[in-house]
Formats: sequence, C-alpha cells, structure tokens
Amino acid sequence: MKSPCKLNKFLCAAALLTAVLPASAVPSTFGTVIGDALLCTSKLDTAYFYNYLAQAFGPPYKHEGGAYWFKTPVTLWGAQLTDVLISDKDSSQLFIAAVAEATPEALVNAIASAVNMRFMPTSLSPNPVRISQTASTIVYFQRKSKIFCARGVY
Repeated sequence: MKSPCKLNKFLCAAALLTAVLPASAVPSTFGTVIGDALLCTSKLDTAYFYNYLAQAFGPPYKHEGGAYWFKTPVTLWGAQLTDVLISDKDSSQLFIAAVAEATPEALVNAIASAVNMRFMPTSLSPNPVRISQTASTIVYFQRKSKIFCARGVY
C-alpha cells in the first residue's frame, strides 16, 4: 500500500502544516494575562501584551487611535470579547482595552460574578462611566462596552 503522501502531495502538505501550525486556540493564560491587566491588577507591559496577542491571534488587524487592534474571539468572565487594543509607543497613555459584546451593565455583572470585583457609576446619567477600586474602567462603545486600564506615560 502506498503512503498517503505519495498518493496526494497536497493532503500531505496540509497535514504537515496542521501539525506545525496548530489552529489558533485561546491560550489557557488569557484570563490571568489579559484579564488581570484589563482589571488593573497587574503590571501594564504593552510590548509583552503585543507579543502575547500576536502569537496567540496573529498580527493586529489595524493600527489607529494610538493603538494596535487585535481580533480576539474569546470569552472572558462569561462575556464575549471581540477586540483587544494595546497602546502604541507614541500614545500619551499606556493602556490595554477590550471591546465586549455586552452592555456595560452586563459586563459589570459578569465580572462581579466571575472575580467579585465591583464597578461604581461615576454619575447618574443613563450611560455612566463605571470605575473599579483598581481604576479599571468600563464605558459604552457604540452598542457594546469597552473595558480598559490606563496609566499616564512618565
């Protein structure tokens, strides 16, 4: 019987690529690396985050607004994240942010259930900014929400 590679070189090449380049899976450390940074409970190291995200999800799909944007189809704290943003070297702020497919209220509740962190509204407006004790911030972003941790660049 002939080997599969002798029968179909294209299938053999595809199998080899699959073995060498596994399907993009969410790293098991995503919650502790990216989640903790978003909650402002770890050091902000944008070069490290850039490399981490590029390795896990590929290169950023855009660079605008002082940030590199990565597509990240993951669930964190029970909320679906679509994008993670990392500040670039020219930004006036050092930050990490994520866009969630949830309202700020739903994201606040998901985080509270998952890690027992509370966010307080900063005003009585219908769409208030919400801030945690660690300075993690949640805001409306179109019909979604954005969570971020930012520090001034000194």
